Amino acid sequence: MTRNIATALVLAGLLMGQAQAQHGRAGAPDGVPSDPPAAPESKVERQRNNAAKLAGLLAFVRANCPDLQPNDARFKTVVASLGVAQDDLQAGDLQVRALAYADAYGKDIPANCARATENFGAGGRTIPDLLAKR
Repeated sequence: MTRNIATALVLAGLLMGQAQAQHGRAGAPDGVPSDPPAAPESKVERQRNNAAKLAGLLAFVRANCPDLQPNDARFKTVVASLGVAQDDLQAGDLQVRALAYADAYGKDIPANCARATENFGAGGRTIPDLLAKR
């Protein structure tokens, strides 16, 4: 399961990069510094950032992918395995990061909904069953 989570986090990062690349830029989403002062450096910070990416993905899916719905129980399990408290994702820096990721995914809604299904849906390549069909 650790391998699946690590793979999922890498792919979540790739989704972010693909979403940005499709719009001709490789930097951070609008309004977010490309090199934030609290850039993830330690393992703990990488885990926290990956949890924010997943939270951003689920927020994006809820708002933009009418055929998908998040599996909240699975999300809570994955986030807990990263050592991040749910409350941390709903306030402060992690909430801001999650919203920035959701905004970036929203730059190409059809493509990112399809990628979300491939990577996080039933039998997904990254974190299977994080998303389900409505």
